[in-house]
Amino acid sequence: MNQTTQLPLSQTGIRWLWISVAVIALDQLTKLWVVSTMALEETIPVLPVFSIHRTFNEGAAWSMFANAGGVQRWIFSGLAAVVSVGLVVWLRRLALSSQALLIAGLALILGGAIGNLIDRLYLGHVIDFLLFYWNTARFPAFNIADSAITVGAGLVILDAIFEGQPGRQARKKSRQGME
Repeated sequence: MNQTTQLPLSQTGIRWLWISVAVIALDQLTKLWVVSTMALEETIPVLPVFSIHRTFNEGAAWSMFANAGGVQRWIFSGLAAVVSVGLVVWLRRLALSSQALLIAGLALILGGAIGNLIDRLYLGHVIDFLLFYWNTARFPAFNIADSAITVGAGLVILDAIFEGQPGRQARKKSRQGME
């Protein structure tokens, strides 16, 4: 397939945008539930190592840059918007028949990025509520969007690892020849 040939939308990663939409919906619905049923910093123990704990994050991962005076809201929002547009363009260019693992990963990342972008734009911070811990050690609280980004990044890494596997290139070329 040369650079000028464009696949029909139904044969590209765009077809899996439903994954992104599902992540956004699940993320926003769970955040809405947490905000409507719990006070800030309230905790509901679920398991000996897991609680629902309502909190928020004005920064990036692990509250990095949370004390940047508010400018981080707009920097992270702009970055998320640019990355999201880039991911949609990338998904449009990928053949669904030969790039399913990569497409699934990118769709999860896209959904997570937009889920957190919605929070930043409307609230100025991201709502977090999933809290894992062991004795006195705590992992920073996170949300469904963060989980989707992490799983999606893992799938993208797996795709990159499998890309170099013997036979994958031949199978990919074979599938592209059928399109």
